[in-house]
Amino acid sequence: MFETSKKNKLESGLIVGIFIVVITLIVYYICHALRLGTMSIVIALIFSIGSAWASYYYSDKIVLSVNKARPATKEENQKLVNILDALMVTSGLPNKPRLYVVDDAQPNAFATGRNPQNAVICVTTALLDKLDYYELEGVIAHEMSHIKNYDIRLSCVVSVMVGFIVMLSDLFSRALFWGGVKDRDSDSKANGILMLIGLIFLILAPIFGSLMQLALSRKREFLADSTAVEFTRNPDGLISALQKLENDPNELETANSATANMYIVNPFKKNGKKKTTNIWSTHPSTADRIEALRNLKY
Repeated sequence: MFETSKKNKLESGLIVGIFIVVITLIVYYICHALRLGTMSIVIALIFSIGSAWASYYYSDKIVLSVNKARPATKEENQKLVNILDALMVTSGLPNKPRLYVVDDAQPNAFATGRNPQNAVICVTTALLDKLDYYELEGVIAHEMSHIKNYDIRLSCVVSVMVGFIVMLSDLFSRALFWGGVKDRDSDSKANGILMLIGLIFLILAPIFGSLMQLALSRKREFLADSTAVEFTRNPDGLISALQKLENDPNELETANSATANMYIVNPFKKNGKKKTTNIWSTHPSTADRIEALRNLKY
């Protein structure tokens, strides 16, 4: 567990570093194309560092806002509060996560925050209505596993940063193809190389960012499932919950591609069914997760 947390912290730092480099090159390319001269690299660095800082410290607020989440209350969500209180003992988390609720017909849940001290667990109203006590316990334990393993920092930062890169790339790709870039200055070879790299990143960054996001999400779901069973000692509860979530036909109205990897199951449906698992899938198949849970020995 300690090695996993340490690895996730290092990966988070690496991703933030990559993000700063990518955004610097993209913004430098844009500024240089607009013929802002030597100020281009200064503007690019300020913009990239500022956006990385905001993404890191405000990623949880951004995600909660995008998903239209509201704070849970003890009066309305007594069962949820009781389950969290009980799991705090077995999970060993230093701080109790804040609870949020999304009004939606699809049962689903996610955890977010930059560390266990600033963690949030968010569930849909359908999850509270459709799952029994032990199924809900399995889902909450799964999300607490993501918190303890520092998966939340990694997934939240990646989600916000990838979403930002996609938005920035899309915005200026449109500007590039509509207006074009007319370079009337005799730029140095170094500037020309930087502009070329920036253009490459502008085009390819959304693809690589999405692939990174998907790979990180898939490999951590199995670990969170097994850790959840360590907390509850009841694999049947989580297995039953996953089956219900997989078979539910409702769409998650607030779902979007930037945050889909954060949910316990893929929130997107196609003709009332979960999309087939492939290289672009945010999660391993539910069947594989259930099989892994059944093979656990306790």
